[in-house]
Amino acid sequence: MSADTRLEELGVSGPGEVDEPAFSGLAERHRRELHVHCYRMLGSFEDAEDTVQETFLRAWRRRETFEGRSTFRAWLYRIATNACLDLLAKRRPEPATGGEVPWLQPYPDRLLDELPAGGADEPETVAVARETIELAYLVAVQHLAPRPRAVLILRDVLGWPAKEVAELLGASVNSVNSALQRARAGMREHLPAERQDWTGGEEDAGTREVVRRFTEASVATDVDGLAALLRDDVRCSMPPTPGLHVGRDAVVHDWVEDGFEGMKGLRAVATSVNRQPAVAFYLWREREGAYLPLTIDVLRVSGGAITEIVTFHDDRFPRLGLPERLPADGTE
Repeated sequence: MSADTRLEELGVSGPGEVDEPAFSGLAERHRRELHVHCYRMLGSFEDAEDTVQETFLRAWRRRETFEGRSTFRAWLYRIATNACLDLLAKRRPEPATGGEVPWLQPYPDRLLDELPAGGADEPETVAVARETIELAYLVAVQHLAPRPRAVLILRDVLGWPAKEVAELLGASVNSVNSALQRARAGMREHLPAERQDWTGGEEDAGTREVVRRFTEASVATDVDGLAALLRDDVRCSMPPTPGLHVGRDAVVHDWVEDGFEGMKGLRAVATSVNRQPAVAFYLWREREGAYLPLTIDVLRVSGGAITEIVTFHDDRFPRLGLPERLPADGTE
């Protein structure tokens, strides 16, 4: 049941006629999809959370301005988009020239599963939802200027008509269409030419086997075994640490320089974020008598080889639904 239907059941024509608890209940129905929308705009899970809260606050304060010309859901999207644009104008730097996005954060699949199921039976809709939440897309979209970014997401991801996007941004339809073309061109600059090189699509048996071998080799700190799984032009980054390593030799050299071969006491838990396979690693800590969070590696697999590894630090574990610690298993 949509929030708009609920307005009718309450016997009111708009949110301005309901009290705060009722209004909050209406808005909460859209929290997850608004959060994902803000996440696409901002690239940061935490900033998206703050912006959704700001969206609900603005919506409550401006409830009398809802005129019913659009749905309540679309009205919230308008407010959320403008809140994102305001945030980007105030405090978001440009991505580094090397392509990395320091503020990038992962989005757990368990929360993506909360999204409304509308259009779930349409393969194209499912593909768009999956591809536009993957890390390669998120990184590319962060290189766009804020307004073209908003146009791209509203038009190509949400499927809004150009006229509605123009109304939201206070622009002409022609300028929106022009911004969309620029945004698409910008995305092509930052995404590989071949779609399969930046999105893994549905996870198949071959991908699962690569992830299994990557997990085993990592726990064993088997650098040669890991190197055999990497494509020649593999990319590796670790937000928010600056730097992007490109190529198997560069990635392996970085691992060796960091002393990975000498690391002992690793355990791994398979998970998924951004509709991509991921492996969370825990390191044995003698003082605590347990395995504590270390890193999470998000993988992109194409043609039976790992084409990208994005590594995030341990502060994301609870948010991702991962245990805060693993008990001793008697093998250490």
